[in-house]
Amino acid sequence: MTRFVLRRLLQSVVVLLGVTLVVFLLLQLVPGDPVRVALGTRFDQQTYDALRERSGLDRPLVAQYVSYVGHALTGDLGVSFRSGQPVTTIVLERLPATLSLAVTAVLLALLVAFPLGVLSAVRSGSALDHAARVFSQFGVSVPDFWMGIMGILLFAGVLGWLPPSGYVALTEDPARWASHVILPATAVGLVTASILTRFIRSSVLEVLSEDYVRTAEAKGLRARVVVVRHVLRNALIPVVTVVAVQLASLVGGVIVIEVLFAWPGVGRLTYDAVQARDYPVLQGAVLFVAALFLLMNLLVDVLYARLDPRIGLR
Repeated sequence: MTRFVLRRLLQSVVVLLGVTLVVFLLLQLVPGDPVRVALGTRFDQQTYDALRERSGLDRPLVAQYVSYVGHALTGDLGVSFRSGQPVTTIVLERLPATLSLAVTAVLLALLVAFPLGVLSAVRSGSALDHAARVFSQFGVSVPDFWMGIMGILLFAGVLGWLPPSGYVALTEDPARWASHVILPATAVGLVTASILTRFIRSSVLEVLSEDYVRTAEAKGLRARVVVVRHVLRNALIPVVTVVAVQLASLVGGVIVIEVLFAWPGVGRLTYDAVQARDYPVLQGAVLFVAALFLLMNLLVDVLYARLDPRIGLR
């Protein structure tokens, strides 16, 4: 296990280097001068030249990239053009908000998708199965930002039950945090639940057709025992992958929802960095998301071996 984890960590470093190179090269194609945008009305040639020199933008591209990677290996992702704060500090400050939203959305999705997907597979062809498939198709077809807008109009505008936007830290006031997270988490969670429902249903149906399941049923075991002991554990293996990928995707991909609900997370930070041409912040946010994806992949591989001993760690 230790050898496997160390090998995967080394591979992750190589992947992250590739990510930094691709992002760095793509940013060079973006039109506009980030230093000029950062200065705004405070622009004068002396300040402009000083900021370019301090940011290293006056050096050749190869030197800029080598310098960035060297500092990144020590945890230094540069300084924001706009605020002058370290990028690592900015991203870490925004990460709890995004993680709280993403984890809440995935938990909500699992609470809906897991029982619905299992019951849909066990009662294949029933009215419940048809309803589950309609829900799944609806969730995949409707964008989460539309659900968010409808939620704001109904629960914040018409009924006045929930705040339309804003954020309160979980550690500061759990009750207010819950009232603010319900709408964005539901908007994202319903879409995620529809995706998970389809995967869980397909996975359970596949396992139900296996010989060992039919043998268990022939031995006279109750249907609940067969499903819980023999079906779910084997059906969970592909679902684990989907859940991990969805969680990682939500951390880096809820930009529209965070902007819509004024949620100060990594997605909103990325959006603001693109608008302001704040390249160090943009690079840092992308690097954090890529690292999270790699971490999720590693955890999935380890969970595979725990769920099914036949799967080895190579």
